[in-house]
Amino acid sequence: MEKDCLKTAIRDPNPVMIFEHKLLYGSKGSRKEASGMQLVMHVPEEEYLIPFGQANIVRPGDRVTIVANLLMVHRSLQAAKLLEHEGIEVEVIDVRTLVPLDEQTIFNSVRKTGRLLVVEEDNLTAGWGAEVVARAADACLGSLEAPIRRVGAPDTPVPFAPIMENRYIPSVERIVAAVRSVL
Repeated sequence: MEKDCLKTAIRDPNPVMIFEHKLLYGSKGSRKEASGMQLVMHVPEEEYLIPFGQANIVRPGDRVTIVANLLMVHRSLQAAKLLEHEGIEVEVIDVRTLVPLDEQTIFNSVRKTGRLLVVEEDNLTAGWGAEVVARAADACLGSLEAPIRRVGAPDTPVPFAPIMENRYIPSVERIVAAVRSVL
C-alpha cells in the first residue's frame, strides 16, 4: 500500500477496505522476507495524500495500456521494460482504488493506445478486471484497434504449494506474451 493511500484511508470518516499483497511485504525496509521483491521507490518524508478514485500512470506509453494493481503493477512494469527493447511503449496504470474507479484515466489511455490489457491476480470470472473490461468496452469500443485482453488467475482455488502458487499468479512472461498478442 502506498503511503499516500494509507494516510487517506486513515483520515476518511467512512469504512475503507485496504488490500495488501504478501509478496510486497519484504520489498523495502529492514525486514527481509524470502518472497519479497527488490523494488526501489522514492517515498517522500513530507505529508501528502491522494484522493480516492485517482489512478496513477506509473509509466507512460503509446502502444498498449496495461491496467493493474498491487504486485501486478510491478510485474507489468518489468514486462514494459522488456518490451521497450523491442520498441513497444506500454502505458502502465496503477488503479490504486477499485471503488471509486478512475475510469477517465483508463479511458483516456485506451483512446490514445487503442489497446487494453488488464492484469490481475483475481480469477478471470467475476474479478475486478472483468468490470474494467466491460466499462472500457462501453466507453471506448470505437477506439479499440485490437480485442481487449486479460491476464489473471485461473478459475480454481489458489494452490497451497509455493511452486504451484507461482505458476498460478500472472508472470512477467505471461504479461509480455499478452501484450504481443494485441499488437
